[in-house]
Amino acid sequence: MQKAIRCARTAAIVSMVALVGILYLTLVLPSVAQTLPTVTEGDYVITNYTFKTGEALPQVKLHYRTIGKPERNSNGQVTNAVLVLHGTGGNGAKFVAPPFAGVLFNPGQLLDANRYYIIVPDNVGHGKSTKPSDGLHARFPQYDYDDMVDLQHRLLVDGLKVNHLRLIMGTSMGCMHSFVWGETFPDFMDALMPMACNTIPIAGRNRIIRKIAIDAIIDDPGYNGGEYKVQPAGLNTAIGVYLILMSSPLQLQKDYPTGEQAAAYLDQFRKTMRESTDANDVVYAFRSSRNYNPSPALSKIKVPVMAINSADDFVNPPELGSMEKEIKKIPKGQFVLLPMSDELRGHGTHSLPLVWQDYLRQLLARSAK
Repeated sequence: MQKAIRCARTAAIVSMVALVGILYLTLVLPSVAQTLPTVTEGDYVITNYTFKTGEALPQVKLHYRTIGKPERNSNGQVTNAVLVLHGTGGNGAKFVAPPFAGVLFNPGQLLDANRYYIIVPDNVGHGKSTKPSDGLHARFPQYDYDDMVDLQHRLLVDGLKVNHLRLIMGTSMGCMHSFVWGETFPDFMDALMPMACNTIPIAGRNRIIRKIAIDAIIDDPGYNGGEYKVQPAGLNTAIGVYLILMSSPLQLQKDYPTGEQAAAYLDQFRKTMRESTDANDVVYAFRSSRNYNPSPALSKIKVPVMAINSADDFVNPPELGSMEKEIKKIPKGQFVLLPMSDELRGHGTHSLPLVWQDYLRQLLARSAK
């Protein structure tokens, strides 16, 4: 399998969507079908929404993508819906692209779109949903993870008329949202698969790195209180910080073995990211994690949980040992630490189902009714 994956890598192309850029290598086995299921896109508008801070917006638009169709049992409950949640600064587009959808959603695959109804939202502050860069800039409400999960819930129940989920999958920030979902709406889903996160507050190095990136932007005179005409120079620092956060030292060393190659890659990465990244959106996206702490209420999660981290994840380093302890608070919780191997891609391993799909298969079997 390792040989097949290496052959499928396209010249070590790294993608980091929007800001934090969810970093992952394009990995597709040659046997994966190139034809993907049909994707439907839409927008759901929530009026007069009040955030936890008390700030309000007359309208919040949530963009979403769906694949497949919902099925209901005799009681009218949706039985086949799967919610897939993206990470900080990202959006749902990558989940309907070949490296993800081509491994999970095609006929005969684990989440075959002929059997499942896949729902992929862009969170508030991200993608094509309402965000600071739309016009309010630094006057945008200071949303947090509770707001984001509440908006996801409203999209499902009021917008898409989905009253139950077969599964919630989340990567990075979406991983953390999965735990918030499990505590806030414990009867709404059958299973949770959080990938690449922890259940403790974002503190220590994780918080420090985020603050460095935020401060680099807002302390830049070019930021101008969020009313800049061109992206402030501090955005370069933030992009560089996130490249370090999301990447794998082993793979970067292999892909860029000389100083000149590494410097050229960083320059190109910054240039590419600046074309699609807004500084205010970056600041808000990372501030949204400020009060995340599901640890005290993990016992409220009723459903089977398959939490997965990887041994080379800079954001959630295994030496913390927190997930091994925290997962014991969840009655049906299971934690897997993917061991170091050539298949891993640091934090971005969460977006490579070729690496972890066997654990998804186990979770689906364990949570079947």
